[in-house]
Amino acid sequence: MSEQFETFISQLSETNATLDYFTDFGKIKSNISNISIKLHQLNYLIGKEDLEFAIKELFDENPKVFDVLDILIAVRKNKDAKTFNREGNIVQLDSYFVTPHKIYEFIQDTGLGDVFRNKNITNLVDYVFGVEVGLDTNARKNRGGENMSKAVSLLFDKAKIFYKKEVNSSEFHEITSLGADLKRFDFVIKTKVKTYLIETNFYNGGGSKLNEVARAYSELAQKINQYPDFEFVWITDGQGWLSAKNKLEEAFSIIPSVYNLASIESFIQKITDEIVLTY
Repeated sequence: MSEQFETFISQLSETNATLDYFTDFGKIKSNISNISIKLHQLNYLIGKEDLEFAIKELFDENPKVFDVLDILIAVRKNKDAKTFNREGNIVQLDSYFVTPHKIYEFIQDTGLGDVFRNKNITNLVDYVFGVEVGLDTNARKNRGGENMSKAVSLLFDKAKIFYKKEVNSSEFHEITSLGADLKRFDFVIKTKVKTYLIETNFYNGGGSKLNEVARAYSELAQKINQYPDFEFVWITDGQGWLSAKNKLEEAFSIIPSVYNLASIESFIQKITDEIVLTY
């Protein structure tokens, strides 16, 4: 293991999370707003002893109000969820929402019936807000990558580096080695010396995906770096790489420009010395 790589590994950050990483309240409020009227109408069922009759009353008034029942058990509408019914057949979850009888069966069998009768919840809008917070944690892994991009942007901005974001490889006709594959680079920075095509990511956890990422970027770098006017730059971080250290070291030996959040200052100094262009 080279001394340079040992230093890189020792610098890997435990987190790149800012406080807005944990929960996207803007998205949650938007999701609630889209269904709040139906949720308010479903509040009619709370505290009803004869739920079957109350469901029929509400269905006769507005059958579409039951379209949102899936979110009450933390299932997204677009997930195309399936379940076993009482007869042992696999059915679409939303097939329960079409008749009062099936709706009652759904509410009973999910456990929502007791929740409604016992008034364990008092307002479905507030309840679903909590459900949405829970579901939003699944999006954190995506925000980890977004946070890395944001962190790099802030460092470039602080250094007054001009850059473009989310640039398609189709803009660089000279790089024919990429073939028909359309690649979108997180950042592109042009200096008087060359154009840098930059990818950023952050990994808290390990897994086989990291091996594939290291391999893919090694191949990408070789395709780009054969052109003297271009260079691939990989800015990556996160202690997830400790579980894929060998593959990362292999990529480190192939890709000349690999940085983390601790070493990115050396890249910023390099492009500053080369004089960054504003196109």
